[in-house]
Amino acid sequence: MATVPVHTLNDGTTSPAIGLGTYPMDDAEAEQAVRSAVEAGYRLVDTATNYGNETGTGRGVRSAGVAREEIVVTTKLPGRHHGYQETLDSFEESRRRLGLDYVDLYLIHWPLPRVDRYVESWKAMIKLREEGLVRSIGVSNFTAEHIDRLERETGVLPSVDQIEMHPLLGQEELRGRLAAKGVLAESWSPLGRGSDLLSDPAVAKVAEAHGRTPGQVILRWHVQLGVVPIPKSGNPERQRENLDVFEFTLDQAELAAISDRAERRLGGDPDRHEEF
Repeated sequence: MATVPVHTLNDGTTSPAIGLGTYPMDDAEAEQAVRSAVEAGYRLVDTATNYGNETGTGRGVRSAGVAREEIVVTTKLPGRHHGYQETLDSFEESRRRLGLDYVDLYLIHWPLPRVDRYVESWKAMIKLREEGLVRSIGVSNFTAEHIDRLERETGVLPSVDQIEMHPLLGQEELRGRLAAKGVLAESWSPLGRGSDLLSDPAVAKVAEAHGRTPGQVILRWHVQLGVVPIPKSGNPERQRENLDVFEFTLDQAELAAISDRAERRLGGDPDRHEEF
């Protein structure tokens, strides 16, 4: 079983350096994927209300044969539930579906600036953390400006910002600003889902040099940049492959070769995207 390093978050809790994504699995797929991933050594599992698989994710966590306190379970608040009381109520629904006494990491899924209620939701999440129902609170798809506002209006920084990141969207400026505030960056779509990244010649060359797959090389790129990738896979063999990225190192030239490409988003722009 792979041994995964951990990061210490700004609230004193810890997070594994790689996690399992579950979108777009249904409950049955998520239960099986989470169970096999935990058996392989994963200790960070990522779901969301809008994924529709919290029930299956919770079943997978409970049936994996590993102590609950060893697994970091993440879920996310949907846009339709922004607001103070709405967030408290939505969290209880998530906790019920997961079948867990507490959630390790609770994130605001998208900021929805036009709706402009994410600060209210953040205040509710601070309350949930103070009550011990959530161990750590964070955000997803927030810009540095959104995070600055949370800090300015509540005095509390997120522990995590889960952002779209892959070699096609390196997020260098945002990563720098997050690091300066002690906010850990996680990456969704770390392998550039829907793009041709895995067949890119520069990536293939680096992979061949290390006797690794293109996917492993890209995940190692994330790890060396200090970002926690959350690759999705329901295949036990692929899960183990994705986890096996801590026994080799890319040099600076290889990191640059993977990074050196025109940037493009594969998902929504956080300043405009709305997902309810």
